[in-house]
This record gives sequence, structure tokens and C-alpha cells, in this order.
Amino acid sequence: MDEGKHPKSGLFALVTLVLLLENTEQSDFCNEPQKCDKWTVTSHKTHADAVVTYEQLKHIMSTGRVQLFDVREAYELESGFISGAANIPLGEIDQALRLSPDQFRERYGVQKPRTEDTDLVLYCQKGRRSLTALETAWALGHTRARHYAGGYNEWIQREAQ
Repeated sequence: MDEGKHPKSGLFALVTLVLLLENTEQSDFCNEPQKCDKWTVTSHKTHADAVVTYEQLKHIMSTGRVQLFDVREAYELESGFISGAANIPLGEIDQALRLSPDQFRERYGVQKPRTEDTDLVLYCQKGRRSLTALETAWALGHTRARHYAGGYNEWIQREAQ
């Protein structure tokens, strides 16, 4: 090997490694959903795949099969919540979805969603925290979970009409 090329190839390898590390450290969470095309590189789900509209949520609720979780803090529920929703604050989502079914029922008073369930819907006040909760649920294998992007704000406005 030519000694003159060795330092350059080492430098190239170092720069490549730094660039790879920099790209992997960036968050997959999108802070501006309207400008994002994908959730993560690995999931290949788009925001459209993850969103439940008001009309869809009403329909799912009418079937009685929805597993609806409000990810706001408990004190926020004093202003109201969607009937039938269980409360799991955003900060507890990861831990909650790791509980055994019995522990989950004891803590939250409802059946624990299974990873294959298609009726798991998360919501919050405006849709931002539920998006974060959804990313956590997906990371834990609940890849069919969705969120109500309009949140409780949209719900109360639409229900008042």
C-alpha cells in the first residue's frame, strides 16, 4: 500500500463515520407534521397512515371496538375528555405498554392493547403529544396504532355543532 494514500483513506473513513453518527443521532420525530413525509426511516409509515379523523373516530366508537387513550395529564381531564377514554399520561406510555395485561388492567382499569390490535387510538389536547405517544407505541410493536390528530380541542368543537 502506498503510504501517501493511507492517511487520506483514514481521513475519508473518519469523515464518513462522523457523518453516519451525526445522521443516526438526529431524532426521527417530526416537529412539523405538515412538512414531514415519514415517521421514521425504519417504519415507512406516513402521517396519513397514522391519523384518525373526527368522522373515523366517531365510526370506530359506534362499533364499540375502540381502545381510546387520552395521553394528557390527569389534571387536564377536569376540563373534559372523550367518553370511554382511559387516561395514560404521555410520560407513562412507554412503561404502561410494557406492563403485563394484569398489571395494565389493575393500573388503568381497562384491557391492555395487544400489538396486533387495529383499534388502538391515542389523543391529547391538540395532537402533538399523541403523535409522540404514537411513536412510542410503534417502537414497542403497536404498529397498527393511530392517533386522533385533532385532539380534544377539535372534538369539543365538532361535538358542539
